[in-house]
Amino acid sequence: MIDRTAGIVLHNIKYSDSGTITHFFTEKFGRLPVMIRGIGNRKTGKNKIYLQPLSVVDMVIYYKETREIQILKEFSPLFTPAGIYGNMLKSSIALFTGEVLASVLREETPQKELFAYLVDSIKYLDLCESGIQNFHIGFLAGLCSFLGIEPGKRKDPEHVFFDFSNGSFVPVPPPHGNYAPREVSDILAVVFNSSWNEIGNIPMTGILRNEVLSALLKYFSLHFPSLKKINSLKIFREVFQTENEFKTFDNS
Repeated sequence: MIDRTAGIVLHNIKYSDSGTITHFFTEKFGRLPVMIRGIGNRKTGKNKIYLQPLSVVDMVIYYKETREIQILKEFSPLFTPAGIYGNMLKSSIALFTGEVLASVLREETPQKELFAYLVDSIKYLDLCESGIQNFHIGFLAGLCSFLGIEPGKRKDPEHVFFDFSNGSFVPVPPPHGNYAPREVSDILAVVFNSSWNEIGNIPMTGILRNEVLSALLKYFSLHFPSLKKINSLKIFREVFQTENEFKTFDNS
């Protein structure tokens, strides 16, 4: 059956000299791996630019429910985030974000509200001119509610530790040991209760930002064992190494 849907590129796996298996999160089917033939050919290779992580495409596929990998008939760009791929900081965020999404989005069922959140987030990152360095923090925090792990807000200032297992703030370190330290928990408390623009203005050093990211990834991994090693994380951390680097990127 030939079918059509919008899809967000998560990541690509090369399977031959001229073909890839591209994992999409689609509006109609949810998570969907699709075989794309000929994308490495000289004639059609120019279309690879539209298959970078977080690109949004309109795709026509040969769809069969019982088939593990669907086959692409044709595609065209719906939204190409040129502002992301012309910026080193944004492109590293896109690579990292796509890899995380590929790990946690497993259901092959439509989730239109989640799809809309992802598209809106991509467009925000594409146009964002300030506060870029905190985007991934806000994105992961916002993603929680769509995945069924929305954390509770801190209602008592004496609750200074974020408990990963229960998704709540507690007054003393929990005995199981899965919690964020006080300084990181303070940042998370603000992030979980802030808008995109407010999150972009939260002051953090590069070291603290990496600690907050590690805490969020620990929180995700406890609830989604499929979130294993993120291959892009090492490069991602290097890009986010110091506050001076952030200022350089923001002024570029």
